[in-house]
This record gives sequence, structure tokens and C-alpha cells, in this order.
Amino acid sequence: MNNNGKEISAKRRALDVEQHGIDYIPPEHRFGKPYRLLTLWFAGNVQITTLATGALAVVLGLNLTWAILSILIGNFIGGLYMATHSAQGPRLGVPQMIQSRAQFGMYGTSLPLIIVIIMYLGFFVLSSYLGGQALSNLLHVTTNEGIIITNVIVLVGTWFGHNWIHAYNRVMAVLSLGIFLAMIIHLLGHMPTHLPKGSVSYGTVLLVISIIVSWQLTWAPYVSDYSRYLPENTPPMKTFWYTYIGSAVGASFVMIAGALASLTAFNAMSADAPAYLASLFPSMKWLFLLIIAGGVVSINMENLYGAFLTFFTSISPSGESSQGAKGRMISTSVMAVVATIVAVNLSANFSVNLTNFIVFLLYLLIPWTAINLTDFYLIHHGRYDVKQFFMVNGRWGLVNWTAVGIFVVTLLVELPFVNSLLYEGWVAKRMGGADIAWIIGFIFAAVAYYVSAKYGKQGRLAKEEIASLEATA
Repeated sequence: MNNNGKEISAKRRALDVEQHGIDYIPPEHRFGKPYRLLTLWFAGNVQITTLATGALAVVLGLNLTWAILSILIGNFIGGLYMATHSAQGPRLGVPQMIQSRAQFGMYGTSLPLIIVIIMYLGFFVLSSYLGGQALSNLLHVTTNEGIIITNVIVLVGTWFGHNWIHAYNRVMAVLSLGIFLAMIIHLLGHMPTHLPKGSVSYGTVLLVISIIVSWQLTWAPYVSDYSRYLPENTPPMKTFWYTYIGSAVGASFVMIAGALASLTAFNAMSADAPAYLASLFPSMKWLFLLIIAGGVVSINMENLYGAFLTFFTSISPSGESSQGAKGRMISTSVMAVVATIVAVNLSANFSVNLTNFIVFLLYLLIPWTAINLTDFYLIHHGRYDVKQFFMVNGRWGLVNWTAVGIFVVTLLVELPFVNSLLYEGWVAKRMGGADIAWIIGFIFAAVAYYVSAKYGKQGRLAKEEIASLEATA
């Protein structure tokens, strides 16, 4: 069957339950075009949690001009990190986090895996809280009941897996674009005559940019999960640009709406963002609430699906136990129940929770993405023996202590530059609250890993691996 035929068949099979897990996707099961990534990442970003993140720019004190500039700079820089991972999916045919076995070793990868599972479930909790608010206003139930309803829908969608998530997001991309565009037009037409002056200190600007960069960076562990079914010969630049535009442009669009909404009605936004946004269009309130809740379903299917893949990466070296629907249904059900219990007990101070969580993730994910990208592009040049990902006693060993050490040391190197509500480093204090830990951390981790791998054991193993692949080609 040619690729066009596979694409048509895939659309018809959207409701088929996915049978693959963390295992390699063979060529005969590959299908699709890279433009599918545009709607997936656009829908993932054009939703209410993104809007709440954009509102933080105003909450932290920026005026509208600097809020918009910080949002654009943060997304367009941060999007580079996440979109660069996109080419790894078609090339290797495995989920994103399993690739870390090549850098950290079969069990050494547990360190970033634990962090990423916490990230997935943390975002699941925060997003489901907003989804619960939307359904509470739509169905006239309590917020907790709305959270439970939202998460049940998310869970059922995740059981179907990859094809369904893509198909659902294609629809949500269009619907979400419509309501958020209408919101921006309305908000621009009802801006206060005298806007708050806000702050233009470079420290606050850099802090907001760091938060926005972190939003994009937190997508990096998701990326290959949704591009791994594409044919191996898919042009890398196409996967990059469709991913980048969908994520960076989509997030910028909605975050700016969040900044505008926070300026016009900060108290209402803080108390119940879905209710306030829907109230802008009284006659269509039900539709706006429905689509807002649908957007939460979109992002949380990705969160729960990613948590499933990462969980099995940590417990199943061969990947065999992740295949079929049973493992996905059981693991996602358990995780959804735990996350729902946390969500119904979430503090009402949502913006503080969101700020702390996003900035916390930034510091932890920077060394992982630096090491992963450096290994893929500069050490292995995109060429891996995929069978080694599933071999306990394979070429990459059980633990690469050098990579683990670089990861830990990078976190220590970042500390002086950190500015969060829990801790502020001495360099950040002297810079007026500026947070550049992500810049320092990425440079340090990338350079340290490159030097150690290029002139150490990892470099030798990579050369042997590439030579072996060329010999058998």
C-alpha cells in the first residue's frame, strides 16, 4: 500500500485501539504526512492552560508591551528546543524518552524518566482543574465533579491511543482557533482606557521569558511520541517546521490572549478563568465552555499517553509488556485516578501553583534536553542501532555514570541563576530577579556531554555503532 493509501486507511482507523507501546514501529506500520504535526501541536497549545500561563506575564508585573514581547521571545526560543526533537521520531521509530537509554544507559535513564512522569501528571492535574471549572459552569455541577467527568473522557480517549489523539486534535485545532480568535478580538475592543504601567525591569522580563521558554521546553519529552509513526524518509526540516509553527505560534497566540484577559479582568480570571472567558459571549457561553473543556481533554490525553509510554520505558527493558491495549488501559487508569484525587484537592491559588510547577520543571529538563540533542545530532548524527534500545546488556550499558553526573552537576550549576518563589540564587538577586538558569544549564550540559562523549567511551561506541550500521546497510 502506498503512503497515500496508508494515510486514508489511518483516518478510517482512528477509532481502532493502538497495539504498539514503546516498541519500535516497523516500516509497514508507518504512515502519514508531517503536516499532521501542525494540528496536533496547535491543538495542544491552543487551550486554557496555555492562556493561564500567558496571564502570568501580567501577574508578575509586566505592562502589555513587554508582556507580549516576552511571550513571543520565550515561545520562539523555547520552541527551537522542542521542535528539534521532532526529527528523532521518524528516524528512530520509538517514543521520545526511550532514546535516553543511549545517553544514560538502560537503568541510568530512570533519573530523567521519574522527572518526566512527575511532569506529565503535574500538568494533567493543573489542566484538569481548569477543565473541571469549565464543565462546572456548563453542566451546573461542582468543580470536583467537573474534574472527574473531564478525566473520564480523557482516559477513554487515551485507551484508543495514537491515531485517536491525532484525529481528535485535528478537530480541536479548528474549534479552539475560532474561540480564542474571537476572545482576542473582543478583548482588544474592550481594553481599559488607562492600562497599568507595570514593570519593565530586565529582571522581570527575563523571568517571564524563562517561564515561557519552560512551557515550550516541557513539550520536548512528548515530541517523538507523535512523530514516530511517520515514514523514516520524512524530511527532517518538515517535521521541525510543522512542529515549531504549531507549538510556538499556537502558544504565543493564546498566551497573548491570556495577558489581555488578565489586564482587563484580573480578579475574574484568577477566580474562574473559563467562566470569565465564556461570559464575554453570553449567547454562545455554552459553546465556549464546551470547547474550553474539549481543549483540556486534548492536552490531557497527551499528558496521560506520554505518562504511559514513559512509565513502561522505566519498567520494561524489552518493551514487550507495553504492546497491546491491556497495559495502556491498566496503567493509564491507575495514573488517572491518582491524578484526579490530587486535582480535587488542589489549592485554589492556581496561578501560584502553575508558576512554581513550570519554573521547577525548567531547571530539571534543561540538562536532559541538552544531553539528548547533543548525543543525537553531534555524537551519533542521528544513526542508532534501534535494537540496542531494548537490550539490557547492550552497547550502552546499564548506567552511564558520566551522563548521570553531568545531569546532577548541571542542576548545581543552575542554582545561582535560579529565581523561583521557593528559592532565589545569589546571581539572580544581583541581576534584579532575572532568571537565566536555563541558558547557563543548557550550555554547560551540552558542552560537558559533548566533550566527555566525543573523547570518551560514548564517542567510541557511537563510531562502532555507525560503522556497524554502514556495513550492514
